[in-house]
Amino acid sequence: MGQLVDGIWHPGWYEPDAKGAFQRPATRFHDRPAAIEAGRYHLYVSHACPWAHRTLITRALRGLDHAITVTSVDPRMSDDGWSFRADDPDPDLGVPLLRDLYVHTNPRYSGRVTVPVLWDKVTQTIVNNESREIMRMLDVDFAPLARDPISLAPEELRPAIDGVLDAIYSPINNGVYRAGFARQQAPYEAAARELFEGLAHWDGVLANQPYLCGDRMTEADVALFTTLLRFDLVYYSHFKCNLRRLRDHAHLWRFTRRMFQHPAIRPTCRLDEIKVHYYWSQPTVNPTRIVPVGPADYAADLDAPV
Repeated sequence: MGQLVDGIWHPGWYEPDAKGAFQRPATRFHDRPAAIEAGRYHLYVSHACPWAHRTLITRALRGLDHAITVTSVDPRMSDDGWSFRADDPDPDLGVPLLRDLYVHTNPRYSGRVTVPVLWDKVTQTIVNNESREIMRMLDVDFAPLARDPISLAPEELRPAIDGVLDAIYSPINNGVYRAGFARQQAPYEAAARELFEGLAHWDGVLANQPYLCGDRMTEADVALFTTLLRFDLVYYSHFKCNLRRLRDHAHLWRFTRRMFQHPAIRPTCRLDEIKVHYYWSQPTVNPTRIVPVGPADYAADLDAPV
């Protein structure tokens, strides 16, 4: 873990605010593709990261595997940040670390080095590193290349989808981190209670419909799913989000199983990498870096009938 300051790497954990609360730094790259061409763009991800996972799922659901290539970094993030695996090296610049791509794009870059990254092979620059924007670009901008015609962000539903994405971000998607990365008791408790209030709300919504915006899967469902998949596996214990398990929310749990069992989504879910990443890569939260053996039967539970 660390960050770049004027292109120079500085190891270190996130700095809390004056009250000990976690503040997520803003992403810095927000461009759009210069031209929609098969093979021109590359997606850098971690299968462990929920933000990157949502872009992998969108790519899979829209049938863009042939058009946008992917590299997945090592789930063990060291003091050097994300690194490339020996069996999945960087295919464009041949560099060892993800931060090298950031510096190549902007030699004076300052900020965190995060996944996902949408990379332009022609210009050899980062196009975008904001997961929500990349999801929308994969669905809308790359639609001419998509082999699956079913959009995750149909125009008539975009106001509703954007409303849900806004509503789940702070209490749930980022809420687990606000709880897990808090440095004081009060901000931890506030984040944890907001998280479970949010889960209870959406559990109620899903009692009456299969997906967050109604009868069809959208980007909103993808964005919620990648957090929920990690809940009992990691967040419940590692981030102290332990008022209730996800499996104690009947409708959210059914939703999570439905999403996991989708034939395009299942191959993107690497439960082993998720556990290794969080417990090994965050010594501020888990100083021993011991990866737990449980929870027992989690993968089997995900396959229970919907």
